[in-house]
Formats: sequence, C-alpha cells, structure tokens
Amino acid sequence: MSSLKVVSVLIAFTLVCCFAAAQNQPGATPPPASTGQQTPAASAPGSEEIVPVQTFHSRSDEVNVIFTVTDKHNKFIKDLKENQFKILDNNRPPKQIMNFSAETDLPLRVGLLIDASNSIRDRFLFEQDSAIEFLHQVIRPDTDKAFVLAFDEVWDLTQDFTNDLEKLTKGIKVIRPGGGTALWDAVFYACRDKLMKERETGAVRKAIILVSDGDDNQSRVLRNEAIEMAQRAGVIVYTISTNLSNNPDEGDRSLKMLAEATGGQAFFPFKLQDVANAFHDIHEELRSQYSVFYKPENFEANGLFRPIQIAAENKKYRVRAKKGYYVPRQ
Repeated sequence: MSSLKVVSVLIAFTLVCCFAAAQNQPGATPPPASTGQQTPAASAPGSEEIVPVQTFHSRSDEVNVIFTVTDKHNKFIKDLKENQFKILDNNRPPKQIMNFSAETDLPLRVGLLIDASNSIRDRFLFEQDSAIEFLHQVIRPDTDKAFVLAFDEVWDLTQDFTNDLEKLTKGIKVIRPGGGTALWDAVFYACRDKLMKERETGAVRKAIILVSDGDDNQSRVLRNEAIEMAQRAGVIVYTISTNLSNNPDEGDRSLKMLAEATGGQAFFPFKLQDVANAFHDIHEELRSQYSVFYKPENFEANGLFRPIQIAAENKKYRVRAKKGYYVPRQ
C-alpha cells in the first residue's frame, strides 16, 4: 500500500473515533430559564460588594393620627374611648378603624431646633439650660432618640440622632448665637432629611420642638413649603416663642400656624421662667395622647392633600390634631 493511502486511512480512522467519543459525552447543561432576576456579578478585586438596600413599605391607604384632648382648663383627658369621637377624613367617616388606643409609651423621635440668631442672644443661656433639662426629662435611653439642630443664616446639626444624653447636652452647649435666621430651611431639613428618613422597625412618635422668635430673613424655603414637609413627614411641631415683649408679631403668628397645622401647640412665654414651663408642658403632652389607625373612604393615591377633622362627643373637650396629610402618589 502506498504511503499516501496509509495516511488517508489513518486520518479517516481518527475522525471516526473522535465522532464516536463525542456521541458518548453527556450533553452540555442548558442555561436555566429566565426568572426575571439577574444574578449578581462577581466583584472585581479591590472593589466593594454592593449590598441591596432594605426598604420598608407601608400601605398608603392606612392613616395614623396622633391627637391630644384637653378640657377648658387645658387639663389632659386620657381615658376616652373610640366611640366618643367623630373622625372625618376628606369629609367622610373612615372606611375602617383598625386600631384606637391611648398612646403614652410609643418611642419618641425628637428634633430639638434652636434659633441661634442674634435676635435671641440676650436670653440664649437660659433657653439652652431649659432645653437640656427637657431632654433629660423626656428621653428614655432604652427607647427614645433625639437630635439637636441649631440655625442662624444656615442650619447646623450639632448632634445627630442618639439616645446618649451626654452627647445631646454637648450638642446644645456648643451652640453660639450669631447671624441671621433661616428658620424655614431648618424645619424643612429636619423633617425631610432626619425625621422622614430615620428607619424604624415599628410605630414611633415624631416631634419637633422649635425654640425661636419665628422671624425669618435667610431661608430659601417658603413657610408653606416647610409646613407641607412637616405634614408629609408626619411630624408634630411644638413651638416656643422667644419673643417676650407681650406683643405678638408676625413671627409669633408663623409659629402658631406651623404648630396648629401639624397638631402641635405654640407657647408664648411672658418671662424666661415660662420657657421652662413650656418645655414641661410639651413633655407631659407627649405622654398623654391618643392614636387612631384607619383606612379612609374613597382613597386615591393621587398625591393630594386630605383634610382631617376629629371632634369629641363631649363639646367641653378640645381635640388638637394635624389638619390633614398628603397622600403618596403611586
């Protein structure tokens, strides 16, 4: 046999053997069917692993309202039942009351906003001491948290959220008065970036205590925008006026408007000692409120404002609650 024929036979034999071996190999595993989820790619050397952010969702068709009831002497009424109130949401009774209770022990999330502008310089030290005493009375280290924010022409977070009373005290003591007043910027930031974004695992009561004369000459945010943000964040605002002239001015009217729109209360001390009394009254109120949790009738997630009215059957009692809320847009 010629050498050319030998080579041809060997090539043919090799091809037949390879084909037979391939037929006996297990088939390649097909890619899994798509599930709509992407598999994370392996991190490159030296890069940080990206961890998905955990998001907590609450139903937008469920409304929680914190409110206070007092008699004609401003004494807190704490023992009323659900059937002793009339509740209207967007001028209609709720579709379903899911929970009603006298809430005295909900964890507190408190923002203490202190005006550090030149206009309050002469009484600033007393206000600092009163604010420190308030935090020591109201903050329970095992359940509550607070932050301290000073503002003149800009806001300054002197102490972030903490339950450490020493840190909160230091956050108040480092404040020094001086400059103009950006009140509405401070309220807007405290509601949007602190109280609204603080992640919680359960129900809490969110409040701002604002110590100021109510005058504003530096803010980029308008008064109505700050009030709207407080309502969106579900924050109750208590205001303590530093205007001791006994003559209410535009600043006092602004403080009253902010407090009433959010279900809080405005205090107008006549002397410095009354500032401490105002802090004490706020402390007592935070532990003497009601909570109602309900589903509203004819609910639409349209981003609009829905007014709320709550009244006690006993006409001698006065109910103080937020004026309404903004529905999330979906």
